[in-house]
Amino acid sequence: MPRFSDQAICIRLIDWSETSQVVALLTREHGKLRGLAKGSRRSSPGAVARFSGGVELLTQGEVVATTKSTSDLATITEWDLQQPNAHLRNNLQAQRFAMFAADLAGAMLADHDPHPVVFAAMERLLSDLGDEEKRIQALLVFQWSVLEDCGYRPELQKDVVSGDTLPGQATFTFDPRAGGLTETSSPTARSGQTNAAQFGPWRVRAGTVELLRKLSAGSMDIDASADAIDRANRLLCVYVRAILDRQLPTMDFVLK
Repeated sequence: MPRFSDQAICIRLIDWSETSQVVALLTREHGKLRGLAKGSRRSSPGAVARFSGGVELLTQGEVVATTKSTSDLATITEWDLQQPNAHLRNNLQAQRFAMFAADLAGAMLADHDPHPVVFAAMERLLSDLGDEEKRIQALLVFQWSVLEDCGYRPELQKDVVSGDTLPGQATFTFDPRAGGLTETSSPTARSGQTNAAQFGPWRVRAGTVELLRKLSAGSMDIDASADAIDRANRLLCVYVRAILDRQLPTMDFVLK
């Protein structure tokens, strides 16, 4: 029964009983972890000592847990709250973006598959959401980091279908099924699909493509208008929707 401690961010929380919670944690070294925190809701001195600060959604702390091969749930034995991220409770947009980010990480990552890049991106996002001027840019950087680290980095320089260099133009076509920009209709599009509005391909402005190319080149300091960043956020969000083949409830916070 391996026992470990790790930095963790709570990305989902369910009250299991009057005294316990089921949690999903994004950990730095152990990936996404689902576990049962027995006694985490107790107010006894022993429980308060083991679950310092309490386990709450979108908070960060150090977790101690044990896992066993016979159960999908780890046993959460200790939690030391370190970053309560109280600023997320003071702004509705910040809270909604954080909830979407938690759902995105939960949907894209497999259990026990370490993604320290995604953890660092989530940690940075939760901090940056406290700054109104950084908020939409921080979300865009986070979405890009998740897609790239999970192997879904979109092709933006060449035609993803033909491999040809893309000419400069006012608008491009983004095919989520193919995984990037193209001038060639994918087999799905050619078959006469009726849900193109939801699953593409879509027309994308050159300014949006240029913004994403900067991210692709490693630039995290984006000099662009709020409208341009918002369009890029929407594009990556619907790209994720096509990858998952379903819409996460919190995607409405980005798309509306």
